[in-house]
Amino acid sequence: MFAVIKTGGKQYVVKEGDILSIEKLDVEPGQRLLFGVLLVEADDRTLIGTPLVDTAAVVAEVLKTYKDEKVLVFKKKRRKQYRRTRGHRQLLTEVKIEKIYPDTTSLPAESLKFETVKKGAPAAEAPAPAPVKAKRAAKPPKPKVEPEEPPVKVKKGGKPKAKAAAKSAPAGKPKAGAKKAGTPR
Repeated sequence: MFAVIKTGGKQYVVKEGDILSIEKLDVEPGQRLLFGVLLVEADDRTLIGTPLVDTAAVVAEVLKTYKDEKVLVFKKKRRKQYRRTRGHRQLLTEVKIEKIYPDTTSLPAESLKFETVKKGAPAAEAPAPAPVKAKRAAKPPKPKVEPEEPPVKVKKGGKPKAKAAAKSAPAGKPKAGAKKAGTPR
C-alpha cells in the first residue's frame, strides 16, 4: 500500500515506515501529523482525489527539525570584476510515516486529535501579533532655505572671474575634424 501526499508545495510517494525530509513545519518533535492524501493505492483499488481523497489520511510522527547541508550560490558577470558567493541552509522537518488509512472511518478516535496538514499549509496557526506600540509624534518639517549665489572666485591676478565668460568657448580656429555649419557631406 502506498499514498501520495502534498506538503510544502511538493508531492511525496510514501509507504508505511518511510522517513521523509520535508519543508519545515512549525511542530514539536514527537508530535503526530495527519496529512491529506492526493492518491492512495490499497489492496486492489486506487483512489484518486480531486484534489484530495476525502476518505483517506496519512499519519506521521515528527522526528526532528534540522538544517540541510549548505548550498553555495555563486554569481559572476564576466569581464566586470563582479563575483558574489553566498551560502544557504534550508530548514527541514524529518517525519516517519506511521500508518496509511484508505478509509478514515477505520481511523482511531485519538488520531483525529492530531495536527492536520493539508495543501502544504503549516501545521500550527500563526501566533497572535503583539500589540503595536504608539509611534512618536512626527517632527515638524524643517523650513526650506533658499540657496544663496555662490561666491565669486578671484584669480591670482586679482580680477574676478565671471561665470558667463568661463562657459563660452574661446573664439579661434575650429578644431580639426569639426564640421562647418551649413555644409552637407
